[in-house]
Amino acid sequence: MNAVSSVTAIPVASAAREMTRGRVLGAYLQEARAECLRYLRNPGFMIPTLILPTAFYLMFGILLGHANGPEAPRYLLAAYGTFGVMSPGLFGFGVASSMERDNGLLTLKRALPMPPGAYLLGKVVMAMFAAAVVSCVLVLLATLVAHVQLSPAQMAALFATNLFGSLPFCAMGLMLGMLIKGSGAPGIVNLIYLPMAFMSGLWFPLSLMPKAVQQIALALPPYHLNQVALAAVGLGQGAVWPHVATLAGFSAVFLAIAARRLRRHG
Repeated sequence: MNAVSSVTAIPVASAAREMTRGRVLGAYLQEARAECLRYLRNPGFMIPTLILPTAFYLMFGILLGHANGPEAPRYLLAAYGTFGVMSPGLFGFGVASSMERDNGLLTLKRALPMPPGAYLLGKVVMAMFAAAVVSCVLVLLATLVAHVQLSPAQMAALFATNLFGSLPFCAMGLMLGMLIKGSGAPGIVNLIYLPMAFMSGLWFPLSLMPKAVQQIALALPPYHLNQVALAAVGLGQGAVWPHVATLAGFSAVFLAIAARRLRRHG
C-alpha cells in the first residue's frame, strides 16, 4: 500500500510543480496586464506623461528648433526623450507605491499567493510601455515634421535607450515610494523630477549653465541617460559605456535602499 502510494505520488507531485510554474507565469502576466490597463485608463497619468515631452518638443524642437541651429531638433529629440521616460518610473513607482503602501494595498499584495516579484515587474512593464509610446511619438514628430534624418539603426538605438533607460528611474521611484508618505508623494516627486531634468541639461545645453550646475549634472541619472541618447542619434561625445555603467550603479543603489526599507518597515 505504501509502495503504491509512493509510486502514484511522484507524477502527482510533478504535475503540481508544473501547475505551480504555470500559475507563477500567469501571475506575472496578469499583474503586468493589470498595471498597464490601470494606467491606460488613468488620464491623469498617461496624458501628462505623453503631452509634456511632446509639447516641449513641438515648441522648442520644431517651432523654435532650427532658429537655434540645424542640429537643434536632433539634439532635443534625445533630450526630451530622456525627459519623457523619466516620468513613468518616478510617478508610476514613486507616487503609486507610496500611496499603495499607506493604504495597505502593498501589504495585501504581499500576503496574496503571488510571486513577490510580480508587483515590481508589473510596474516595470507599465513604465517601459509608457516609455515606448513616448519614444514612438517623438521619433514620428522628429522625422515627419522636423525632418530629422535618422537611419533605422539610429531609430532602433534611440528606442532601446529610452526603453531600458526607464529602469533607473523605476528604481529611483521605488526608493522614493518606500521613503515618503503617500499624501506628500506627488509634490515631493515633482520637486525632484523637474529640477533634476533642468540641471541635467535636458531643457538647455549644459554649456550655457553655470559651472556649479555642470558639476551637479554629473551626479544625476538623466544626464548620463541623455548622453547615451545623444550617442544614439549621432551627437555623442566620447565613449558610451561609462554612462551605461553609471546608470547601472544608480539602479543598484536605489534598489538596495528600497529593499532595505521594505524589509524593515514593509
